[in-house]
Amino acid sequence: MNLALFDLDNTLLAGDSDFEWAQFLIAKGALDREAHEARNQAFYDDYKAGTLDIHAFLTFQLAPLARHERTELDAWHREFMAARILPLIGAPARALVQRHLDAGDLCALVTATNSFVTGPICREFGIPHLVATIPAQENGRFTGVPRGTPAFREGKIVRVEAWLEALGLWWGAFEQTWFYSDSLNDLPLLEKVGHPVAVDPDDTLRAHAAARGWPILSLR
Repeated sequence: MNLALFDLDNTLLAGDSDFEWAQFLIAKGALDREAHEARNQAFYDDYKAGTLDIHAFLTFQLAPLARHERTELDAWHREFMAARILPLIGAPARALVQRHLDAGDLCALVTATNSFVTGPICREFGIPHLVATIPAQENGRFTGVPRGTPAFREGKIVRVEAWLEALGLWWGAFEQTWFYSDSLNDLPLLEKVGHPVAVDPDDTLRAHAAARGWPILSLR
């Protein structure tokens, strides 16, 4: 058996679902543009620079979920998928995922973006497993805080290993392992697998991949 892991934002997507969700809420009037747009951009810039404070970001990102009923959020997400996400999914990304699915590989989307935002995107790709940051819920409402370890940097390894353990598996259960990512933030998990692949990488990851002889792939 083989294992194929995929990052989402700027890897399978030609954009960032976290950033786009906040911009969508601003456009809907659910978030104040003056108060949130500059902070959303600043967090995104920190992420790209490898300096993101994940806990400060999650406080910002998850708070709006706690202010609205789940039915309203789900309706907004359907609109968000059609307007913001589907245009970011290219045929090469779909083909890459399908190739691993057709090969019978165990496939998972592994993303720091929360599972409310990414769950429907994962299903759109036909990927059967999602390893994401979990927004806590109580009685069907989001609380505005994460549950457990955020799936970010080394946290992705923690969360992947917990998922594998729940399936009765571990790294040694696989003949080959892949992880596809664009980001320097994913270097810990890229270093963990047997086949790290840099996808439309940022400058830091591109240099690291070139130095290590990792494949560099474009899905654009």
